[in-house]
Order: sequence, then C-alpha cells, then structure tokens
Amino acid sequence: MTRLTNKIAIITGASSGIGRAAALRFVRAGAKVVLSARGRERLEAVAQEIRAEGGSVIAVPGDVGEEAHHKALVEAATAEFGGLDIAFNNAGTTGRVGPLPELSMADWQDVLAVNLTSGFLAAKHQLPALEARGGGALVYTSTFVGHTAGFPGLAAYAASKSGLIGLVQVLASEYGPKGIRVNALLPGATDTPMGRHVANTPEARQFIAGLNAFKRIAAPEEIAEAALFLCSDASSFITGTAMLVDGGVSINRV
Repeated sequence: MTRLTNKIAIITGASSGIGRAAALRFVRAGAKVVLSARGRERLEAVAQEIRAEGGSVIAVPGDVGEEAHHKALVEAATAEFGGLDIAFNNAGTTGRVGPLPELSMADWQDVLAVNLTSGFLAAKHQLPALEARGGGALVYTSTFVGHTAGFPGLAAYAASKSGLIGLVQVLASEYGPKGIRVNALLPGATDTPMGRHVANTPEARQFIAGLNAFKRIAAPEEIAEAALFLCSDASSFITGTAMLVDGGVSINRV
C-alpha cells in the first residue's frame, strides 16, 4: 500500500525500536525519509536496510536536544528531496527511573530536553517547511504514562511526555487553517530498547504485559502502523488528538 507516495518525511529516534520500524514502513509506503538518531553506526545501518530495498533515505546523526540538529534535518530534506511533508518526532528517553526526591536537577532537565524541549525545537523548524508545501502532518510520540495512568519512578518521563500533548493541541489549533495536522501517538508497552530498560527482567515484562487487555507487549511494527495512519491522508480529518495505541492498558482492570 503506497499511502505516502512522493511524501518527504523526517523521523527522529530512527536507529531502533518504533523509529526504525516507522522508517522502514514509511519507505515501503512510498516516502522519502530523513532519519535522525544520536548513534551514527546504528542509524546508518537502518539507512542501509532502506537502500537495499531501493528506498530513498538520508541519515543525519545528531541530538534532538540541540536546535542546530532540527535545522539541519529540515535543510537536508529540502536540499535532497525538495521539501518536507511529514515529521514523526519519535525520539525520547525514560531517563533515570526512581522516586522523585532521588532525581537531580540534571536528571530532570535531561529528560525534559529530549522529550519536550525537542518537540518545541522540531516544530519551530518543521512547521515553516510544512507550510511552504501547503500543509502536512506533524506527529509526536507521547505515552499513556501520565495521561491515563501513573507509573511509579517515571515522574520526569510522564511530565515531559504529557507536555507534548498540550503542545500538540495548541499547534493543531494554530496550524489547522494552514492545512497542517498535528497529533500525538500514545503507545503502550512496546518491545524496544527503551521498553526493555524499564522492564529489565522476565518477571517485569510479564507483569507489564499483564496490565493490558491483550496480555502481551506490542511489536514496534504495530506502533509504526499507527504512526503511518496519522501521517497519511487516511487521517485527513484528525488533528489535535492523543491517540492511544496501548493494547487497552488505559481501560483494563483485570
């Protein structure tokens, strides 16, 4: 299915997990992609996978906490492919896990920089590029944690990811008249390196899987399909949403 034929997309956090799955899925749907992650080698490995399938890709390593990196991503999309139609701002971190009094100011600020401030910096540079193309889609990866459920030890993560939902709602209102849709994607437990950092034992994984209605952990490809939906014209009348893709954890009580 070619839902993104000739669309140009930026995907952050693309070296593993949901970002890698989205990069592969978007290209298979017809997109040309600009990929971002901090790890140069792993990012380039994803780019090579895409090239091996005949896809169009640029890998731009960097830190989403730095404004210059967001500027470079948009410039790469414009110089190589001619503009920008989609941005999937997926990069994130759980940060240090533990009771809030044990977090240092640096712990707190590091998580906010990656999860929330990066969202502001991304929008600052992506929105003018989307507007120049006559519209487009901007999607952020948030989480159900801090939205429909609280998990002990994840205060900074929950606060920063919840902040993205507020940002999404304002941007959706501001840029809807310009043909730009802005949405948040809220995954549940997913089999990613970040997910395994939180659920780092078989017992923890079993417990977390048991919290949702399906009694399992999602594959990254399942979340990538939801991201594809929000980035494609299939969701043409959807904006300002916090879309749960959480396996029912938000409503499950047994």
